[in-house]
Amino acid sequence: MNALAMLIAAAAAPVALGDPAEDARVRALEMEIRCVQCENEPIAQSTAEIAGDMRVLVRERVEAGDSDEEIRSFFRDRYGDFVLFRPPFDARTWLLWAAPILLILAGLGAIAAMLRKRPSAEPLEPEDAER
Repeated sequence: MNALAMLIAAAAAPVALGDPAEDARVRALEMEIRCVQCENEPIAQSTAEIAGDMRVLVRERVEAGDSDEEIRSFFRDRYGDFVLFRPPFDARTWLLWAAPILLILAGLGAIAAMLRKRPSAEPLEPEDAER
């Protein structure tokens, strides 16, 4: 039974490219592109059928000589900004990039407001200080 499982895994595994640098590029790109079905996994780790199709597209485009940016643009044009784990900074995505900073500032502002509203400690009377 183990032999059958190994045979299936070998058949499903992608064929390595001749150039180790291109193979590394494929693996890096597969970690940057989000599975459109799973949504929280890169296509390199997803077992969804569409992720397999997307991995094949990445490999084909690397073999065709496309640059990393051309491959990212291809998937972005096809699936939108969401498909990239690191969407580009532009007029449509500025809020996405600014949101963590805005949330931190809002949290610090809320803490500062709470500290200002808190009643200050009254100074101790000399009799109370001796206790």
